[in-house]
Amino acid sequence: MLLRLVPEFELRRDVVPWLAAQGWAAALDTSENSSALYIVNVERNGKIIYTWKGSQRNTHIGLYDLQSKQNEHLYTFEKDLHIISCSVNNERTLLAVSFRHYTEDETASQLLQSVSKYLTLLIEIHPINNVRVLKAVDSCVRVQFLYPVEDRNASTESRLLLVSEDKYIEQFDIRVVAEEEHKVVIQKPGQLPRAKVADDLVWAQWDMMEQRLFYIVPKESKSTLRCVQFYPDENFNSILESHLDISVNDTQLKLVNFGYDYCQDQDVASKSLNLQVFTSKAGGLCVCCSLACDTPDEIMYSIYFLHKGEDARIDTLQNYPIRSPLVSTILDCEAGSLYAVSISDSTLLQLLQKSKQDSERLAALHCALLYFQHTEDLEMQIIRWISENLSTCHSFDPIQEFIVASLYCRMCPETQNLDKLLPYTSLLDWIGVVPGVICATDIISLPVLEFQNSKGFWEKLNSNLESVKYAEPQLHYHNNVLRREWRNLSEEREERRTTAYLRNIFENAKKVLSHLDTWDSEARLVPLFEEEDYQQQLLMGLMVAQLKDHLMRHLQYVGKKKIDQIVLDYVANLLSLIHRIMKEVWRRYQLHSCVFCFDERGSAGEFAVFHIMSRILEAANGMCMPLPPGFHTLHLGLGVRCLPLHTLLHYIDIGVLQLTETCVRKLLKDLDDTEQNEKLKLSIVMRLPEALGQKVRQFWNHPINANLIARKYVKLLLENLGNRQCSRSIPERFSVPVEFLPLNYLTSMLTEIENQGVHPYEKQDHVNARFVEEMALKHTMTFLGLKYS
Repeated sequence: MLLRLVPEFELRRDVVPWLAAQGWAAALDTSENSSALYIVNVERNGKIIYTWKGSQRNTHIGLYDLQSKQNEHLYTFEKDLHIISCSVNNERTLLAVSFRHYTEDETASQLLQSVSKYLTLLIEIHPINNVRVLKAVDSCVRVQFLYPVEDRNASTESRLLLVSEDKYIEQFDIRVVAEEEHKVVIQKPGQLPRAKVADDLVWAQWDMMEQRLFYIVPKESKSTLRCVQFYPDENFNSILESHLDISVNDTQLKLVNFGYDYCQDQDVASKSLNLQVFTSKAGGLCVCCSLACDTPDEIMYSIYFLHKGEDARIDTLQNYPIRSPLVSTILDCEAGSLYAVSISDSTLLQLLQKSKQDSERLAALHCALLYFQHTEDLEMQIIRWISENLSTCHSFDPIQEFIVASLYCRMCPETQNLDKLLPYTSLLDWIGVVPGVICATDIISLPVLEFQNSKGFWEKLNSNLESVKYAEPQLHYHNNVLRREWRNLSEEREERRTTAYLRNIFENAKKVLSHLDTWDSEARLVPLFEEEDYQQQLLMGLMVAQLKDHLMRHLQYVGKKKIDQIVLDYVANLLSLIHRIMKEVWRRYQLHSCVFCFDERGSAGEFAVFHIMSRILEAANGMCMPLPPGFHTLHLGLGVRCLPLHTLLHYIDIGVLQLTETCVRKLLKDLDDTEQNEKLKLSIVMRLPEALGQKVRQFWNHPINANLIARKYVKLLLENLGNRQCSRSIPERFSVPVEFLPLNYLTSMLTEIENQGVHPYEKQDHVNARFVEEMALKHTMTFLGLKYS
């Protein structure tokens, strides 16, 4: 099971032994009535109210305290009654009870002179004293005391909600006074003030923790969702109104989290609207509504994201007869158990590993990263799953999703509204992308909020709505501009790379890399971050600059210093995640620094790592994400060790492998000049960009390389000469005396060009016209089979 349920309360474990000790256990041994002992409510402070039948079929009400683990007897009715609803106030001085007679032929004199089916009573229980009839009607009534904020001193005023089956809700204000011997009684019991909260409703949900009432009023083709917020020191305000495209034709009132009536709730649930409101601390508000479906094994439901103004329909959701009265709890009313709910990491991993559909894999991956972030062992197992399933996910790239979703989970808690600005998935659209997910999105009208100086949830929800109203069409950061700018700067000439703009870009990259200098020694298991990489540092710096501009447009109130820190953390965490993948892969295949030795072929483990690095590169290129400096050197080194020559050269030509100064220099210096190695070296040298070639060709002391250098030198000199003609007389030759007029003329021309101040190889003084002449003679003599001295 994906959810881990830890029982915090069980009737048979926590209540039955206490009842037995009090002498009330006899009625529990019979199986005539399965509802002899059951839960009727869970209060905001964790107090659980339950009812049971005594040996004389009296009806008792008890309370269990989750904190103290103690039971308390609250009240006894000397009649066999069916308790519908029950609530106790915060001070435990008042008890509200709603019940129905079990038999239809009760007379008026048998119970408080009532001639109605249902009674709602208000009882003084500190100590047990007076009883006040609040309702005597033929329709069912639910009761719920309001609870003040936590850590508040005892109050002399309590407020009670009455929810009638006749589709209205009202509030009673009850004042109490203390008399002699600490007796608490109701002040002016015959004049309890009341106020109408809502009417004409067909559905209502009570948010116990936040003291909010959501309810729906039907209006022709559409329905209106409203919310009333109750305050500890004031009255109540209607604070939200939103029109939903839901047609409600129910004749019975459906209630959510207003206690539990064992018999009636099951009957109503099968006929009524299956709907629930969900809120988050970040100001999220959505409505989940189950829709009728013709297919028995399929459940359709709609989710209305009221904090965003869009509606998504997704298929397949299980439906369980449970309640959630407190945060992260599930109340199984039939079993009489209250569970603390958490997600099972082991089951979630099994779902990730065994799922055959991309939709399930994607959901499990995001769920694991969201709920178990910063859990190193789980992260390691996710990385292992990714490395083993690079080719099984067809509709998304697991490496991209891991990096983007991990960054989102790590960064968003830092600042409010950051979740609206950072990408949370690599997928641009859900429709038709992930098989198994059917999604139709419609824009719905935004809800109307009416509040003043309200903090917490309503303030955050209002901020969310304002951002939707005035935001750009695409709020989340994307890489289109970054990719274009990186390409343009990468192709610019060397002399333009010293501008103030570029200096700022590389300064950004230095700041990012400085974040990573505090890593422990184990982080150096993979030989990364040990060299400079111009292209990757350029991309890092550009990402910092563009992400900073993006956040500054929407988070001006945060301040420049804070945004600078957020951006640096984001890019540094990105590099850290890639390094984390590399480290786990490195450790799994037990690699070491031998990957930089080119005198032997690579192992099967090295080939597996090379394949994973190729997929990391593909993922990074697809999202225009920077790679840790040294990544391309390591990748190329593994390629040299693992690939046949023709495949290696093909990967270089198509850009999968990039030639780096560190790797090429080591290859030219360390490999001896066997026929096979000469072929490898020459193939590499021929593919070097000119700037890099000038730096590393000197490390290969071989005639082939010298000849190549000479050819390149002549080509560059002649290109610099352009259309200019030699006007000077031919100078005296200083090379070896050879009477070969074409060579003499070429040497003289090159010397004249050098005298004009043109020298492509300034850092290699030995490469000049004389060097070209000598290489030409050597090459000619070798070609003719003659000995050169």
